[in-house]
Amino acid sequence: MSNIKPSLAKGTRDFSPQEMVKRNFIFDTVKTVFKKYGYAEIQTPSMENLSTLTGKYGDEGDKLIFKILNSGDYLSKVKPELLAQANSNAMISSISEKALRYDLTVPFARYVVMHQNDISLPFKRFQVQPVWRADRPQKGRYREFYQCDVDVVGSDSLLNEAEFILIYQEALSNLGLKDFTIKINNRKILSGIAEVIGKPELIIDMTVAIDKLDKIGLDGVTKELIERGFTEADIEKLKPVILLEGSNEQKMESLRSVLASSETGLTGIKEIEAVFDYVNEMLKADSSLRPNVELDITLARGLNYYTGCIFEVKTNEVAMGSIGGGGRYDDLTGMFGLKGLTGVGVSFGADRIYDVLQELNLFPESAAIGTKVLISNFDQEAERYALPILQRLRTENVAAELYPASAKLKKQMSYADDKRIPYVVLIGSDEMQTGLLTLKDMQSGQQQKLTVEAIIELLKN
Repeated sequence: MSNIKPSLAKGTRDFSPQEMVKRNFIFDTVKTVFKKYGYAEIQTPSMENLSTLTGKYGDEGDKLIFKILNSGDYLSKVKPELLAQANSNAMISSISEKALRYDLTVPFARYVVMHQNDISLPFKRFQVQPVWRADRPQKGRYREFYQCDVDVVGSDSLLNEAEFILIYQEALSNLGLKDFTIKINNRKILSGIAEVIGKPELIIDMTVAIDKLDKIGLDGVTKELIERGFTEADIEKLKPVILLEGSNEQKMESLRSVLASSETGLTGIKEIEAVFDYVNEMLKADSSLRPNVELDITLARGLNYYTGCIFEVKTNEVAMGSIGGGGRYDDLTGMFGLKGLTGVGVSFGADRIYDVLQELNLFPESAAIGTKVLISNFDQEAERYALPILQRLRTENVAAELYPASAKLKKQMSYADDKRIPYVVLIGSDEMQTGLLTLKDMQSGQQQKLTVEAIIELLKN
C-alpha cells in the first residue's frame, strides 16, 4: 500500500493550540458582551436540506453552496435520460438532498419558523459557527470560515439598532482595539435619493456604484453610474449627496433639504436620528463607552436584503476591509412562510479581527498561556510524590501537568519552553525531605523554595 502524503482540502486550514487560544479569546470576549445585552446562544446543524438553502442567495450564491452527495449508490435513482445527458446540474436534485450551510442567517430563519411556538418574541440569539462556500480560495478568503452573528427578530424598535452600536463598541474595545469607526446608513435614505432623482428602479445600480467610492473615487463612480443608465444631470444631483461632509447633524440637515420631497427618505433620516438619540440617552450613565459613529451615505451592503438601518465597522489602525456589519431586514422568515416578522442583526468578522489583533500585537499574554506550571519528573519516587501535588493544583484551578516520564532536566525544560509554560516545579530528594519545592520562573530564570500552599497562592494570582 503506497503512503499517501497528507494534505488539507483547498481553502481550509488547521489551527494550532496557540491559535485556538487566541481565537477563543475573541469568541469568549464577544459572547460575554452578547449575553450582557440579553442574547442567548443557539447552534444549528452543519448541514441543511438543500431545498432550505437554494434560491436564498441569488444565482451566484447558489453556485457556491457545497452540496452533499446522497449516501449509498446515489446514481441508481437518477432517470436514465438524465444520466445520458451527463449534466450534474440537471441531476442535482436526484443525487443530493443536503448541503453544508452557506451562512448563519438562513438557518436562523428556518430555526425561528420551526420553533415559533417555543420561543418568546422578540427572540434575541447569537451564533458562532463555521460556514462553507465553494469560493476560489485566496489570501484571506477560505472555503471554511467562522461567522459570529447576533440578531433579534420580532421587534421593530430602533433601540435594537442603538444597542448593536454599543455591542460593537464594547466588544471591540474589550478586544483591545482603540480606533475604529461604526458606520451607519439607512436603506430608506438611499431609496429616497433614487426617488428624488426620478430613478427609483435603479436604486440597486446606484448603490452598487456609490458603495465603491473609497475604492475607485468620484470619477470611477461617475463612469459606472453612466454605464448603469444615469444621465449627467442625475449625477449633478447626486454629487452633493455622495460627497456629503461635516458632522452627523450637518449631514442630516443637508439630506433633509435634498430629500424634502421624499417621504421614504425623510423616514430614513428620522430612524437614524432615533438611533443616535437612544445611544445618547444610554450613555448618560456611562460616557466611557462613547462610540465613534459616522453617518455614511455611500454605505450600501447587500441592499436587496436590508430594509432599514445598515451598519459597517472599520478599524483605522491597520489597512483592512470591514471587520463587522449588518442591518435591518423586514421579512427574514417570509422565505419559509412566516410573513411580516421584522429583524435586525450584525456580525463580527472573526478572522479579520484575528489578523488585526495579531498585527497590532493586542492579544493579552494570558491568551498565549495554557498550562501554568509543569512539575518535573526525575524518577519513580519523585513522580509518586508529585501526584497529590498535581491534583491539588488542579483542584485550585491552576492549569498544571506532570512531565509524563522520568527524563533529563534539559528535555523537560525544553518541553516547558516549547509550550510556553511560565513556571516549573522541581522535585528532587532535598525537596521531598524538606517539603519546600523549587519553583522556577521560566521568563526570569529565578528560583525560590516554597511550600505547596505558597506556590498555589502565587500561581493563582
